[in-house]
Amino acid sequence: MKAAQLHKVGKIETRPLQVEEVELPVPRRGQILVKIEAAGICRSNLHMVEGEWVHMGVPAKYPIIPGHEIAGRVAEVGEGVTSVKKDDKIGVSPLWTSCGSCEYCLTGREQLCWKRDITGETVDGGFAQYILANDGHIYPLPAELDPVDAAPLFCPGVTAYGAIKKVPLGPGKKLAVFGVGGVGHMAIKYGKLYGSDVYAVTRSDLHLALSEELGATPVDAKKDPVAQLNRLGGVDASIVFAPSSDVAMQAVRATKRDGTIVLGAWGGVPDFPFYDEKKVVGTLMGSRQVMREVISLAVSHKMLPVTETHPLDEVNKAMQELKKGEVKARAVLKPWG
Repeated sequence: MKAAQLHKVGKIETRPLQVEEVELPVPRRGQILVKIEAAGICRSNLHMVEGEWVHMGVPAKYPIIPGHEIAGRVAEVGEGVTSVKKDDKIGVSPLWTSCGSCEYCLTGREQLCWKRDITGETVDGGFAQYILANDGHIYPLPAELDPVDAAPLFCPGVTAYGAIKKVPLGPGKKLAVFGVGGVGHMAIKYGKLYGSDVYAVTRSDLHLALSEELGATPVDAKKDPVAQLNRLGGVDASIVFAPSSDVAMQAVRATKRDGTIVLGAWGGVPDFPFYDEKKVVGTLMGSRQVMREVISLAVSHKMLPVTETHPLDEVNKAMQELKKGEVKARAVLKPWG
């Protein structure tokens, strides 16, 4: 099969991903071979490829195939797999597998499992024509859901929805989303679905325009976003998808007393006003049940990502565009052209 492999981390401008022929994987017991029809490109893929996460042991092996938001069809099933059959439409998320027996797995928080495997970081991922998936961590996809629309649901969709579920929303509530991109634009959609007033904070003119298209009020981060939001009386909740401590503190200062700030990217809050009784919580993807809800919402309420497509051979080019802020929302690879 054809796959984009990372043999050594490096700046994306040096084209570190090599598109080459590799051996087709064979499913073992409890595994499924998936023919990939679409795979989203996440900024975390860029962080890994450029070596920013080496100190955390990511990638866990070389060579490795990145990519963790995948839609495709069952090509072959291993022994013991009865949940799907050949040609079934399925998706694969960043959570490739979890132990199933720890306190987190047993309480529906398997994304926090200490023994989890992450697609494209500890095992080979989706920048390829096929991938091995683990039974129990796959998701049936409705026939009407296009794979290009479906693939980003498995990271931006579940991550944004998982964050949204941590904040009090509803009619009359104000939500600020700091960082509008692949994940942030989905948070805007979910916030609007809950009936809240959504404010999208970004420095990018491209993303300011996207925010307005999605029904949010754009807030230009180049013009003191805290002052702009506080003139409205502040917001009830903020969600941060921009990896910056400065942005995290902006969210803290723009959120009302007793409000909630959700951090979905690296960032610190060094000057936290404890006396305002604000809450700061982290978020990581979502459980398998949350993922199922995301798929259901995609069909019932058209909660679909904004996408643009590239062939697999253009993976380095597409990731360079992401780095330069030229991707409107989510770039998706189509490994079969």
